Amino acid sequence: MNPSRPSLEQILETHIQTLGLALRPNTVAEYRYIGRRFFAYLRTAFPQVRHLSQLRRDPHLLSWFRALSEQHPPLGNATRFTYLIRLRRLLHNLTANIPSIQPDFIRREDFPVQPRYLPRPLSLQEDQLLQQELRRTDDLTANALLLMRATGIRIGECLDLSLHCLRQLGPDRWALHVPLGKLHTERLVPADPELRQIVERVLALRASAPPSYLAKSQRLLLPRRRRQTLDKALRSVIAQTAKRAGCFTHVTPHRLRHSFATEMLRLGVSLPALMQLLGHKDIRMTLRYVQVTQQDLQREFHQARQNAVNPHRLPTLALPKDIPSVGLPTIRQALEATRHLLEMYRRQLGNEKNRRTLQRLDKRLLTVASQLQKIHTEEK
Repeated sequence: MNPSRPSLEQILETHIQTLGLALRPNTVAEYRYIGRRFFAYLRTAFPQVRHLSQLRRDPHLLSWFRALSEQHPPLGNATRFTYLIRLRRLLHNLTANIPSIQPDFIRREDFPVQPRYLPRPLSLQEDQLLQQELRRTDDLTANALLLMRATGIRIGECLDLSLHCLRQLGPDRWALHVPLGKLHTERLVPADPELRQIVERVLALRASAPPSYLAKSQRLLLPRRRRQTLDKALRSVIAQTAKRAGCFTHVTPHRLRHSFATEMLRLGVSLPALMQLLGHKDIRMTLRYVQVTQQDLQREFHQARQNAVNPHRLPTLALPKDIPSVGLPTIRQALEATRHLLEMYRRQLGNEKNRRTLQRLDKRLLTVASQLQKIHTEEK
């Protein structure tokens, strides 16, 4: 080997350091692990491959695909999918300036079938039992889990909450500030009195912790250096609490997020609003979090049928003899009815000039109605 020529591992590490300027540390660590694993396989199975220009789809990549499929214990399809996604980007970037290499090292047909992702909310009974048990426990981890259930935030976002995460936006308007999370986004989740009470309880429990434990931390729950410890504690506590509460299924912190999403949908929150609450960038991901049962379908269907009885409300024009008293509401009602009649008449006209004239008159009536509304508001 030419000592002046960098090895594959050296080239990989240089590129990984470049990726670290734009990607999160955990993502960079994944790229480094997968890249090193692939090049280690090449060094063992194909020791003659010493330069990127020698790399070929067949046999080098295809042989590695088979090795992943035959590994014991076997890798899940989702893990293999991630390996191929990460390696494809690495190889694309590393070989972009090598003309002799074809850009299709990893093709669409090489990816394993992704497992079907189903919503995993808790049943209504399990959800209630779990929350009751968490309130009864009433320690720091239990209230942190209640906070996650009340807001739908991820476990990592919960660990990153600051001491001043609860913010007042206006009279009786509060929100929980969720910092930069998994998708590099931050958001404000509306906070009702119950959520504010949970945060206040967390602050009270936090204040009773030993000073050495807090170490002047600005985090709501704990110093960042203890992040991994609390992450494991939250996962362990929710599993133990679920057993004590009588839950029959395996409960994880992320299932609280699914339960929150499903509850919000059943309470009438629209999908676009729910997407913002969950911090998603794609509404298709939001759809993966909500569960629609037959009971939900029945309720929505019958409600829609009731609304269809009077699908359109037509304004009525009040005649002088029918007007009980002169006032702004009566005048606005008459204006609304007049605009409706003008529009119905305009649609019957064949003369385009007259149609445009009536359209301008309608805009003037709309301006008058807006001014009346303003006067009515000021009088209140």
